[in-house]
Amino acid sequence: MAEMRRRFDPEFREGAVRIVRETGKSIAQVAHDLGINDGTLANWMKKDREARGEAAAGHLSEDERAELARLRR
Repeated sequence: MAEMRRRFDPEFREGAVRIVRETGKSIAQVAHDLGINDGTLANWMKKDREARGEAAAGHLSEDERAELARLRR
């Protein structure tokens, strides 16, 4: 049997990301509350951080790398 993939509109995605950012709830908790996979919400959060120019945990942004290189010189 073929697997049905759910499609989420951009407003739903943005709302889910906003809930995580504004409430401080975990991705897993918000995903459970909304009835979606926590990995899906984690991917949306990652894309949101990238769109905002925020570096992933433990990684430097392009600007931070450039400044670090300048300081090392």
